[in-house]
Amino acid sequence: MDYAQALWIYLALLFGIIVVPGMDMFFVIANALTGGRKAGFAAVAGIMLGGAVHTLFGALAVGVLTQLPTMVFQAMILIGAAYMAWIGYTLLRSSITVDAIGKASTRSHWVAFRQGTITCLLNPKAYLFVLAVFPQFMRPEYGPIWSQALVMGAMTVAMQFLIYGALALAAGKGRDALIGNPQATIWIGRGAGALFVAAALFTAWHGATQHVGP
Repeated sequence: MDYAQALWIYLALLFGIIVVPGMDMFFVIANALTGGRKAGFAAVAGIMLGGAVHTLFGALAVGVLTQLPTMVFQAMILIGAAYMAWIGYTLLRSSITVDAIGKASTRSHWVAFRQGTITCLLNPKAYLFVLAVFPQFMRPEYGPIWSQALVMGAMTVAMQFLIYGALALAAGKGRDALIGNPQATIWIGRGAGALFVAAALFTAWHGATQHVGP
């Protein structure tokens, strides 16, 4: 797997994990409905900062993992691929629906930004996702880890901005689409699950056959 392939697969996984309705998405819509578009975008900015911190965490973790012996690093790659497959399996079997999106108690745009950051940072699944995914696509042979982290971090916050920003712009329609069309949200989740399973199989094969590390 070359660097371009790795980035494309990472981009597909990013889209899959962000587009699935979840806590961050609901927080953006709730703020946009309560405080208007500016409050919605303040929430998006906070979530983007959280995504950047997750990227930093992932880069530091990969920097440690790449110092491990080759067999140990490959084992970590396979464990991460197995976790990605598990995410995909659970999403394929899920029936994600949205019953209601409550109102946010935001008093200012700064509060929306701060709460968005905290909401993103306190999500334990995000850290597990980073630990599972980053070693698959952030490799020493692709160049300095810090430069790869910058690229993947930029991709992460850009995808968050595109998806959550679109919902902040049209919060009412986004809310109605999520609540009023449960079949669509179910298939969004299952489509994301298929992406994760395919990526897990692909990266597990490369992790098992490619020699990396010292």
